[in-house]
Amino acid sequence: MLLQFPTDPAFGLHLKALHSSYLDWITMRRFAELVNAAIFLSVILQLSPALLISSIPKQLLPNFTSTGPWKVFQNFTGAHAGDILDGLGNMKKYFQQFGYIPQGYSDFTDEFDDALEAAIKTYQRNFNLKPTGLLDEATIEQMAKPRCGNADIVNSSTSMSSGKTASIFHSVGHYSFFPGQQRWPSDRWNLTYAFYRQESIPDTAKAVFSRAFQRWAAVTLLTFSETTSTATADIKIGFFVGDHNDGEPFDGVLGTLAHAFSPTAGMLHLDGDEEWVIEGDVTTSTISTAVDLESVVVHEIGHVLGLGHSSVENSIMFPTISSRMRKVDLAADDIQGIQVLYGSNPNYTGISSTPTTTDPEREANDCGFRLYGWVPTALLAVGLGVLLP
Repeated sequence: MLLQFPTDPAFGLHLKALHSSYLDWITMRRFAELVNAAIFLSVILQLSPALLISSIPKQLLPNFTSTGPWKVFQNFTGAHAGDILDGLGNMKKYFQQFGYIPQGYSDFTDEFDDALEAAIKTYQRNFNLKPTGLLDEATIEQMAKPRCGNADIVNSSTSMSSGKTASIFHSVGHYSFFPGQQRWPSDRWNLTYAFYRQESIPDTAKAVFSRAFQRWAAVTLLTFSETTSTATADIKIGFFVGDHNDGEPFDGVLGTLAHAFSPTAGMLHLDGDEEWVIEGDVTTSTISTAVDLESVVVHEIGHVLGLGHSSVENSIMFPTISSRMRKVDLAADDIQGIQVLYGSNPNYTGISSTPTTTDPEREANDCGFRLYGWVPTALLAVGLGVLLP
C-alpha cells in the first residue's frame, strides 16, 4: 500500500509510507526511526508532522522497479514476422508513439505483421543497427533505454540517419530539423526563459538550465536570459507528472524523460517522477534510476531551437540516454545543425561548447541533490538524502 502525504513548498519534502506486511522487522524499525526523527524536528519548528517527513528511498518500496516501462520488451527477443505473442500490440504503440508506425494505423493486435517489421527496420537504421526486421537483443536493448519523448519521425518523414555534407566541417552530418526547418525569427534571437512556480526551484537547479542554454549560445548568434514570468517568456519550463494537458503524458520513472516543442511554441517539459540529479557525479550515484538533469536539458533545448533527433550516438540530439550517464558537450553534428538555423558565434573557436564559467560546487560535491517529483500543480519537491545505518 502506497500513501502520498501533502507536500510543503517551504521544505519540498514528501513521504511515501509503506505497509508493514511488505517489510521485514529491521526495515520497519528503520522506517520508524525516520518517522520519529521527522516528528521531533517538526515539533521544534512548530510544523505539522505530515508536512515534514524525509523521503523514503524508493529501493525500500515493495513496488519499486528500476527497469522502466519498456524492459518488458525483452520477452519478445527473437520474435519475427508471423509470430503472435501476448503483449506485442504494446510494442506497436511504442513505435507509433515515436513515429515509426503512422498515426492512422489501428491494428494493435499481438501479431507480428508487416507494419511492425517495417517499423523495426527503420528503427534499426536510425539507431545504427543491422536492419533485419527481427527483434534481436541489440534492438530490444536500445528500445528499453530512457529517451526523449519527441518522435524520431514526424509526418511520416525522417532524415535522422541520412547523410548531409557540411562544408564548414567537411564531414557528413546526421542532424535533422522539424518539418519546414522551423526556427526562431531573427528578430527574436535574444530569447528569454522562465520556470513555472519559479520560486520553488533552488538556485542550483536554475544554474543547470543556465549552463545548458549557454552551451547553445556559445556556438550560435543566440542569447538567453532568465525572466520571472512565463506569460512573457519565449521559453516556458516546467516539471510535470503523468498527463499534464499537452497531449503527451509522462510515464513515471524512466521511459520518456522529457519533451519539447518546435519553434516558436517554446515549451520544455520534464517528467517530475524521475530521479533528477542536479549536483554531483551522476555516474557514481547509488540510485540506479538517477538521471543527469543538465544532459537532458541540453537535449531538449535543441528541440526548442528547432533541431530534431540525430543518429550520431555521441551527439546531444541522439534520442536516448542511459541512467547514471552524463553527456552535456555539443558534438560536431549538433553544432553543424544548429548553425544552419542560427549562424555561428564569431567567438566560437571550434574547440568546445562548454560554458566559459564553471561551477566549483559541482566539481567539489560528490553526493549531489536530487529533484523528486513535480506534482500536478507544478510544485517542485527537492529530496534531502536520508542515510540509513
